[in-house]
Amino acid sequence: MKKNSATRSILSVLAIGASLTLLAGCAGAAGGSDDETVKIGVVGASDPYWADYTEAAAAEGITVEIVDFAEYNQPNPALTNGDIDLNQFQHLAFLADYNVSAGEDLTPIGATAIYPLGLYSSKVTDVTDIKKGDTVAVPNDSSNLGRALLLLQSADLITLKDGGTIFSTLDDVDTDASKVTVTALEPSLTATSLPDVAAAVVNNDFVEKAGLSFDDALVKDDPSDDTALPYVNVFAARAEDKDNETYTKLVELYQNTKAVTDGVLEVSGGSAVLATTPAADLQATLATVEKETAAQK
Repeated sequence: MKKNSATRSILSVLAIGASLTLLAGCAGAAGGSDDETVKIGVVGASDPYWADYTEAAAAEGITVEIVDFAEYNQPNPALTNGDIDLNQFQHLAFLADYNVSAGEDLTPIGATAIYPLGLYSSKVTDVTDIKKGDTVAVPNDSSNLGRALLLLQSADLITLKDGGTIFSTLDDVDTDASKVTVTALEPSLTATSLPDVAAAVVNNDFVEKAGLSFDDALVKDDPSDDTALPYVNVFAARAEDKDNETYTKLVELYQNTKAVTDGVLEVSGGSAVLATTPAADLQATLATVEKETAAQK
């Protein structure tokens, strides 16, 4: 993916580690107790590592209930409304877009991983086999749309006006200079559109659900590239709970329980890059992304 000046200021504040860093923590909670039940909203509760996670939490006296959501647009309103206590499904760019659009202040309290975004096809085995005039599908949620378009540009399938940014939209595609036509679909539908398009960018959560393998991707973006850093996935809480000690402990357990981190890597086909970015850095980066997101609206 190509770098741009708009994101360099954002990206310098995140430090991503592929190795685990043990964070200091303590049991108990500010505004909670060791035997409380914490509801965590996710997209993909069937992933096996969540069972390991709830077991690790129980060993620390914390009962965790994993609440499954079918679509990305559901867990943030549920957290805002108090239906759940935390969520863990989104990256910073998605959270920034929600906060700006909804006028909310959900806050990241810990990092999990960056997941590469891939381009898949049921018709070709090499990106160069995609023909001029073919149609490629991308997810239509604003935080992933720009990322998907940058991926297509890096694969020489489209050209974005002024080089593109993480905020690029279909209007920024230079149709005269692009090889393919791009159509935007609800994220869960890009994979199911594969019989009807030459290729589709599929969000990580939907790859295996669609019967695809991560190894099937024609191209992927690079998690180590600094333009990928707004896409670090996080635990999010309501702003008033950002210092809740139980929630902090739950972040630490996710980051430092080997069965969990091994499971995250397995579910991602080994593609995930584990992250332990400090909460303060995540919050500073979110604030910057929110400012740039607001300027785009």
